[in-house]
This record gives sequence, structure tokens and C-alpha cells, in this order.
Amino acid sequence: QVRLVESGGGLVQAGGSLRLSCTDSERTFTSYAVAWFRHSPGKEREFVAAISWDGVNTDYADPAKGRFVISRDNAENTVHLQMYNLKPEDTAVYYCAASAFAGVAAASRAWYKYWGKGTQVTVSS
Repeated sequence: QVRLVESGGGLVQAGGSLRLSCTDSERTFTSYAVAWFRHSPGKEREFVAAISWDGVNTDYADPAKGRFVISRDNAENTVHLQMYNLKPEDTAVYYCAASAFAGVAAASRAWYKYWGKGTQVTVSS
């Protein structure tokens, strides 16, 4: 069983940075691919970034390219999403998700079986 917990969200001004973290309380997701998705009111939940179990493969949605960095520390059982130059349109609840297809940094929600409860990111203009 994989139980994901996100942290690091908050309120930040446009242009600022935040680092989100995702951990697995059962300490099992080091062999899973992990992704970040986000959901804002009136929109579908959308893909942000993903990383394979070993960190070799990553993928980013276009809005995240050049501003967000996904990384993982399997020794610490943690996946991070470092976000730079945040914009008001980045405001959303951010969710991490885990996939047993460990080598694939997939962008589709269908690949991910386990989800956290989310952390709110609010970017003020």
C-alpha cells in the first residue's frame, strides 16, 4: 500500500518560489514512478511533472518547462517539485501520484493508482 502525503504549499507572490514535497508514509514508493498534478476551479486536473523510480526519466507539461524541477531522494523517501517564477495561473491544489510502471514518467492520470490529498498553492499578483 502506498500512502502519499504532500507538503510545502502556501501563499506566495508572483515571481516567488515554493518547493513541494511528497512522501510515502509506508516507505514503499521508492520503486514507483511519481508525478505531480494540479487542479484549479473550473479546470480539469492537469499534469505538471513526472519522474521515474530512479530519477532517470522526467517529463514536464509545457507550463512547467523551464520553471519547475522534479527530483527525488529515494534514501529520504521523498519527491520534490521545486517551483520558480510562480504565476497567478499556477494557483491550484497540487497532488502527487504514484505509478507501479516505475520506469515511465507518464503524463496521463490513468497510469497512476495512488494519490495524495493535495496541498494548496496560491500565487498572488
